[in-house]
Amino acid sequence: MVKHVRFKKAAILGVLLLFSFTIANAGENSTKPQFTTGLDIGYSSGFHIQMSGMVSDFAREFPLSFRASVGYSTVEPGDAAAARRIFINNATNGIPEEKGSQWELRFDLLYPVQIFSIKTSYLYLGPRYVRFKGNFKYIGGNEDFDVKSNQWGVGTGLESHFPMSQSVDLVLSGGLDYFPSATLTGHDTSYSPDEEAVNPREDYTFDDADEAINQPKLEPRLIVGIAYRF
Repeated sequence: MVKHVRFKKAAILGVLLLFSFTIANAGENSTKPQFTTGLDIGYSSGFHIQMSGMVSDFAREFPLSFRASVGYSTVEPGDAAAARRIFINNATNGIPEEKGSQWELRFDLLYPVQIFSIKTSYLYLGPRYVRFKGNFKYIGGNEDFDVKSNQWGVGTGLESHFPMSQSVDLVLSGGLDYFPSATLTGHDTSYSPDEEAVNPREDYTFDDADEAINQPKLEPRLIVGIAYRF
């Protein structure tokens, strides 16, 4: 919980620093930057919600916009029985319950493109950071543990804006994110992609853990949202 709070504070601070930097340099660029905030929902490994801040026209004749976003997804964490064997023991008692979540921090550069007759569309590309957590609980089996990973990745996609009023747009977006495999840690055990392991169970390896746990890998995204320009 403490780590999640720190992560959210760091994400908010990053967005505020972006806006402060832009305002401080607006006079030097001799142009008035445009700010846009957004609230989006959709699918990204599961139900997804995110907030974003975007700045455009912060340099004369510079075509790119910059956006920072913080998002949260509910996800399917993996195979509960396999997770117990790989990270805890071979016990089979108890009724399994599982839930998963992802906190995401996203940065994008957006380039305006023409998509059919849609006036405002962008191709976007940028790095992502995600904190994955899968919780596995066995009711009556006295086991309740988390499996976690932290990953950097990259993503790209297309989005289009449709005016609803002078300052509000409907936003439709589709994209794809890629995250290389990362160390999976649960209970007092961890498995790393380089095949290093801490307190591994039996002869299990990272490949076994990675197959059992649904940490982010290749993640499609379908998003709809509202953007407000000011």
